[in-house]
Parts: sequence; structure tokens; C-alpha cells
Amino acid sequence: MQCEICGADIRGPSSKITIDNSELIVCGNCSQYGKSANKRTPVSRKVAPVAPVSRVAPKRRGGGKKTELVTDELVEDYDHVIREARERKNLTHNQLALKIKEKATLIKKLERGDIVPEESVRIKLEKALDIKLTERSSADDWSGESLNRGMTLGDIVKIKKD
Repeated sequence: MQCEICGADIRGPSSKITIDNSELIVCGNCSQYGKSANKRTPVSRKVAPVAPVSRVAPKRRGGGKKTELVTDELVEDYDHVIREARERKNLTHNQLALKIKEKATLIKKLERGDIVPEESVRIKLEKALDIKLTERSSADDWSGESLNRGMTLGDIVKIKKD
């Protein structure tokens, strides 16, 4: 077997490393250029996007209606809503951060729209600022009109079916 970095024949144990999210099998000398692929790196909780909260509406016995998947989705302009509510209450970034027990830099990033608030942070902001950052939507609310934006990859690619 050959080292995927230097090309030399691997003598002895090989190492599996990660360089820029690519896994490589390398010799002992080249293993210093990356991180061991066996180690897991934690993802920061502050920058992880929040998935919509799904709730299933209760089934009604007499009507025979199907259950409908109802989700609470974050409003599009959450950054403006947060900023305007904070300014309306005459709070600085630091004062609001102390009130919800978060960092002021998090508040600034949310107001710039750099990150999406986690569920716990969203709830704290809604309570502290008396705002609503989510809106209810269901499968019936969705229309495909917003997707009609011109040519897509599917218009170009021919799909082979077995």
C-alpha cells in the first residue's frame, strides 16, 4: 500500500487521518499533517441550525380526518424582529444578554442574521422581548410557486433508471 500524500510504500502500521474533511491513509511520517480520523470533533451548539419543531395535530374521532403535520418555523426576518424589539425596550446588547443569560456576541450575531437561534435561545428571546419568532405552517400552506426560478440541475441532467 502507498501513502496517499508522499506516495512511498507504507512499511509498518498505516494511519488514517483527516485533512480538510478528506480521509487519507498515510505513512507514519505524513501522519503529522492531519488529524486522526478516529477522533470525533464536537460541533458548536451556538452555530448549529435549528430544525423546525414538528407537532402532530390530535386526531378527531368523529370526522375521519387524517392527521396533519404542523410545524413551527422560524420567521424569515427574525434578525429584524429581534433588533426592533430590543430597541423598543431600550436595551443594549449587554443588558439583553444578561437578562437571558447568554453572551452579547450571540445577540449581535442573531441581529446580523449570521446564525439561527437555537430552540432554547429562541424561547428566552421570545419571553424577554415579548415577541413571537415562529409561525405555524403545515403541508397545505406550501406552494411550489417559489421554486420556479428558472433552470435547475434537473433540467440538464439525464437520469438513468435501472
